[in-house]
Order: sequence, then C-alpha cells, then structure tokens
Amino acid sequence: MYGYYTQRHKVFISFYHHDDQVYKNYIDRYLSSNIINKSVMEGEYCTDNSDEYIKRLIREDKISDSSVVVVLVGPNTKNRKHVDWEIYAGLRPSINGNSGLIGIFLPTVHKAPNGGYYYADMPARLADNIESGYADFYDWDYAISHFNAIIEKAFNNRVSRRNLIDNSRPQMKRNLGV
Repeated sequence: MYGYYTQRHKVFISFYHHDDQVYKNYIDRYLSSNIINKSVMEGEYCTDNSDEYIKRLIREDKISDSSVVVVLVGPNTKNRKHVDWEIYAGLRPSINGNSGLIGIFLPTVHKAPNGGYYYADMPARLADNIESGYADFYDWDYAISHFNAIIEKAFNNRVSRRNLIDNSRPQMKRNLGV
C-alpha cells in the first residue's frame, strides 16, 4: 500500500507563490502520490475578491479539512499575510481537529554560520510553534528525501502535542515590506 503508512493525509502547502512556486510544483509532481493535496492551485481564487472572503474560502474549503499544514519557508515567506492566515487556520480547532504543522526551509534561505536557521527568517506564527515544541522544521533536502515520514510525524503531533499549540499572536493585517 504505502509502506508503513496506513492512510493518505490531507496536506495543505502554504507558501509565497511569487517566489517559491517552483518548490511547490516539485512537491506536486514528485512527492504528492501519498498525500491528498488540499493546497490552493494557481488561479483557483479570484484576487479581486476581498481578503476576508478569500480567507474564509481557504479556511472552509481547504484548511479545515487538512490534517497537516506544510509551510515552504523562502526569504520572503515571513512577510506574507496569507501564509500567516493559513497557519492560523490550521492551528484552530475544527470539526477534524487542528492540523499538524511543518516548516521546510528552501535552498533560497541563507543558513546561520552553524548551519542552522534563524527564527527571524520564518513566519512568526510558525516560529512560535517551533519554539513551543508543537511544530518541526526541516531543510529542503532532508524534507524531500523523507517527505512521507515528516508528514506522518506532523499528523501524529497534532494530537500528541496539541497542548503546545501557540496561536495567540494577532493575525497579520497586511503584507510586510518585500
């Protein structure tokens, strides 16, 4: 079936479309056979609609039904209000419970001298949940080599680590300067 995985998980991928679409396309093309992709497809929602309407559609149609939210962290992802809203929605309790949360650092993000990453380079809500112990983060190479395993771990963490969720930060109202 799927190795040791008993089910395909519903995964929502949050990212900055302008900068990081190529990485999302890679996941769609090569890694999505063992997941049910709940992500927003390019052009799926009309950008002429209000932010509140789009936020509600994404939350109701996509994220409330997802079991894991994957955030692709590029150099400008932290500045995007939609990414913040998507993480927020995934962490909220819903009929299906909250979503697991993973950050994947893309090769376009500069590493710290010790080879790690800076919290300041990731969306603040993701950083809050990595610091609390709810979410995990990976670099791109590790994540694509172990994609099914990290999805499974995040799926399990959504229950076992639920008490560590930090969704207290106010939602972003606008994009920050890019």
